[in-house]
Amino acid sequence: MRKKMLLGAVSGLVMVALTSPALSSSHREAPAITESPKVDNTDLYAFRSYEPGREAYVTLIANFQPGENPGDGPNYYTMDPDAIYEIHVDNTGDGVEDLTYQFKFTNTLKGDTGKTITVGGKTLPIPLRQIGPIAAPNDANLGEDESYTVTQITNNRRTGVRGTVTNAAGGSFLKPFDNAGNKTIANYPGYASQFVYNAAIPGCASQGRVFAGQRAEYFAVNLGPIFDLVNFVPIEGDNDPVYGNGSPFPGGITQSQDNQELIGKKNVTSVAIEVPIACLTGTGNGVIGVWSTASLPQAKLNKPNANYKSPALYGGAYTQVSRLGMPLVNEVVIGVPQKDQFNASKPTQDGALADYVTNPTFPALLDALFRGAVNATLGTSFTNLAPTNFPRNDLVATFLTGIASLNQLKTVTASEMLRLNTGVTPTPRGSQHPLGVVGNDLAGFPNGRRPGDDTVDIVLRVAMGRLCHPVPIAGKMTDLGLCKPADAPTGLVAFTDGAPSSASNILNAFPYLNPPLRGAPRPQTQP
Repeated sequence: MRKKMLLGAVSGLVMVALTSPALSSSHREAPAITESPKVDNTDLYAFRSYEPGREAYVTLIANFQPGENPGDGPNYYTMDPDAIYEIHVDNTGDGVEDLTYQFKFTNTLKGDTGKTITVGGKTLPIPLRQIGPIAAPNDANLGEDESYTVTQITNNRRTGVRGTVTNAAGGSFLKPFDNAGNKTIANYPGYASQFVYNAAIPGCASQGRVFAGQRAEYFAVNLGPIFDLVNFVPIEGDNDPVYGNGSPFPGGITQSQDNQELIGKKNVTSVAIEVPIACLTGTGNGVIGVWSTASLPQAKLNKPNANYKSPALYGGAYTQVSRLGMPLVNEVVIGVPQKDQFNASKPTQDGALADYVTNPTFPALLDALFRGAVNATLGTSFTNLAPTNFPRNDLVATFLTGIASLNQLKTVTASEMLRLNTGVTPTPRGSQHPLGVVGNDLAGFPNGRRPGDDTVDIVLRVAMGRLCHPVPIAGKMTDLGLCKPADAPTGLVAFTDGAPSSASNILNAFPYLNPPLRGAPRPQTQP
C-alpha cells in the first residue's frame, strides 16, 4: 500500500510543480495586496505534527506580513484589528470549508494612553510601546497589549455554527511583543514560549494548542535574482549530497546560505493552531484540504480627526483580500490581469483560471531565458528545454482535484488548496528530506507542506519534467507513465535556486518556526 501511495505521490508532484512552477511562498503577489501588507498571507503550512508525542495532531500555520525587518520600531508589526485571519479546512471534497479557524486581534493601550512620563509637571504618553525590560505576558513595562480570539466555525465561514476556542488555563490569548532587541527582552525564546497556549477546541476530546506572534522567516529562496529574470544559472553546479544528481553543470549555482534572501534576514507574523486529527477529518477519508485567507470590511473611510481607537470608519460585509493554498500560485502561475481576482475568489471558482494550469507559462519562460546558454555550454541543440506535452491534464488532476492514492478527498471537486493525507505517518525532524516526496519522504510536500520542505527546488525540477523519466520508487527506477522522456529533454537536470533548506535548522516543537530575529543584534555597552 505504501508503495502504491508513493507512486501516486510522485506522479502528482509533477502536476503540482507545474501549477506552481518556481517558488513556494506568497510575498507581494498581486497589485492590490501590496497596499495592505498586514493582511498579505505569505506562507501556509499543513502537516502531521512531528514534535515527539504529538503525532496524533495536525499543525496549521498561516504567515502574514512579508519582509518584516528586525528593528522596525517603534510600532513594529501588530496585526490589523479591523481584519479577520482565517484557516479553512475542507474534509469532504466539495471545495467548501467544513471548518474555519478565525483569528481576530485587538490592540489596547494601558490606561488609554500607554506608558507615560511626567516632564516638568506634565504627564505625557511616551513615543514607544515599552518603557523598560519585558519578561512576561501583561508585563507592566509594556504600554500596549495585543490580544486575540480564536473562533471555530462549522460549515460556511460567515453563517455557520460558531464556537469559541478557549485558553485551557483561563484568560485571554495574548500575542507577544515583537523582538525589539535583548535590552527590551533578554531571553526572547523563553518569553515567547509563555504565549503558546493549550486550548479547548469545541467538539474535541483532547486539547489543542494555539500561538500567534512574530517568527523568523524560514522560506528558503534566492528571491531577488529569481524575479530578476532568474539572474543565475538554476542548475546544481556541484554534486551536493542532497541537491545534486551526480552531473554538476558548468557555471551552475551551488548551495549556499549566501543565496538566502529571507532566512536569517526577515521575520513574519504567524497564526498557528494544532488540532487533533479526529477533529479535522470528520466523516471524510482522512484527507483534508487547507487554505488561508484574510478579509477586511468592504468599505473604509479615512477620518480627518483620526485617533488611536478610531483611525478610520469601516462598514459592510467582510471581503476577502488575500488567499493562499498551494504555494506561489498567484506569483508565478496566475497572469497579472487575474492576480487580484484569485485573491478574492473561493476554491470552487478556480475553474475560471484553468488555462494557467493546463498551459503553464513559467517553464516556457525558463526555456526562453536559458536555451541558448545551455546549448552553447554543452554543445547541444535543444529546440525546447521545457516539457511539451499539452494540455497538462495531469496537472489539473493534482492542482484542482487531488492525487489518487495520496491526497484526494472523498469527493472530487475542482478546487485549489493544499491537501494533506492525515493517515501518512509524520517523519521525525532529523529524518526529513527537504525535497519531500521527491526525496522518498512521503510526509513532505506535496502531501501537505512542512516548514523545512524546499518547495522551490521541488517544483523547479518537476516543472521541467523530471517525472517524464524513470524515478526511484522504493529503490527501483520506475516509469510512471505520465509522459515520455522525449517530452522533457531536461527532465533529469538538478534544477535549484541554490538556497538550501533543512528541518534540522528549525524548532522540533510547536509552533516550529524559530523565534524572530532581534532588532538590535549588536551588543551595546551600557553607560
